[in-house]
Amino acid sequence: MKKTTTILALIALFFSYQTAYSQTINPGQLGGKELNTITTAVPFLLIAPDSRAGAMGDIGCATSTDVNSQAYNAAKYVFSPNTFGISVSYSPWLHNLVNDINLAYLSAYWKITEMDAISMSLRYFSLGDIEFTDDQGNKMSDQNPNEFSLDFAYSRKLIDQLSIAVTPRFIYSNLTANQFVSGEETKAGLAGAADIALFYEQSLKAKRLHSSTLRAGLAISNIGNKMSYSSGTLRRDFLPTNLKIGIGYELGFDEYNKLAINGEINKLLVPTNPVYARDSNGRILYNQETNKPIIAYGKDPDVSVPQGIIQSFYDAPGIGYGPKGRNSVFGEEMAEINWALGLEYSYRNLFFVRLGYFHENGYKGARQFMTVGAGIKYNIFNIDVAYLFTTNGQNHPLANTLRFTLSFDFVSFNREAIKTQGKLK
Repeated sequence: MKKTTTILALIALFFSYQTAYSQTINPGQLGGKELNTITTAVPFLLIAPDSRAGAMGDIGCATSTDVNSQAYNAAKYVFSPNTFGISVSYSPWLHNLVNDINLAYLSAYWKITEMDAISMSLRYFSLGDIEFTDDQGNKMSDQNPNEFSLDFAYSRKLIDQLSIAVTPRFIYSNLTANQFVSGEETKAGLAGAADIALFYEQSLKAKRLHSSTLRAGLAISNIGNKMSYSSGTLRRDFLPTNLKIGIGYELGFDEYNKLAINGEINKLLVPTNPVYARDSNGRILYNQETNKPIIAYGKDPDVSVPQGIIQSFYDAPGIGYGPKGRNSVFGEEMAEINWALGLEYSYRNLFFVRLGYFHENGYKGARQFMTVGAGIKYNIFNIDVAYLFTTNGQNHPLANTLRFTLSFDFVSFNREAIKTQGKLK
């Protein structure tokens, strides 16, 4: 699909990944919430890429191990009953808006010993074909803006029930194809980041159940340097550093039927946009000594990455988030926590049905959707599909999102061992 755009649209595309630098609230205007979405560079890193998690409300931090655990919590791999797996996922993205934006994901793992595992993943996000034009409508070039990340992980059991993983990541983002924005030539954004994750799994004894398993997970992802799309004066922006905490409980009713119940919360560890002081005409006021805008509520977002992570827990301006519309920093910080619930029913570990719900506050992005999906496992082969439908508007750009995943999970590299366990005919 061709999407003809002017240079103004190019600027809008570029700055859609940048943190907003102003608010529409005057410092004395209290009692009403305003949209205050946290924006970062490369938000594609937060998209759940595979169909299993995508069918359970994008939950994956504390679910049982699968080949795509790298995207959520790589510490799960050491609990895999198998030795090696590889998976490919694909999703047309924002299909309600355009038909050539898509997300592809490749992941693989190898369990070296009962205590150690290594894994990798490649995430590729394409924004489709774009024809760039100047403000007179003259064609400049045809481009295919895209982004990708490549990461590797090492996971290890600390004790029989607890594991840890570290995942270094390389990130590349080419959105503007070296076009000029505000007189400056843009460039591809580059960044290095890392995840750190913990995972706990414990089998429990439960009356009237064939088996039961408790799982918990914690992951902080995309801890890395700020990203810039220019070598000039354009600002540098935070990566989507994100905290996930999940818990899950699996009930085995008998040797054939299982039900897993999972919950998860997420919070971006990125500074919240402050509210800037304005004059009677609505213009932002600046400090004459530093030439920086004066902050009326909230904290300065122009800080280092470590300071930004710490500050993200208390820097919200809090306008209208308290009882009866009063100010409350705590209230807005709580509104920045997304939550999700997911269910997975399995029959004989061959057929799977999944259901989920994801909720984000309406003033912080308003992603609120239900998900459903199914999966089939046959020998080493798995195929999963997920479907998303929103609950806050029929014309939401995420509505009708589909995900497809094909994976292979091997019990061993030894062919005879695979035959013995019925993995190959």
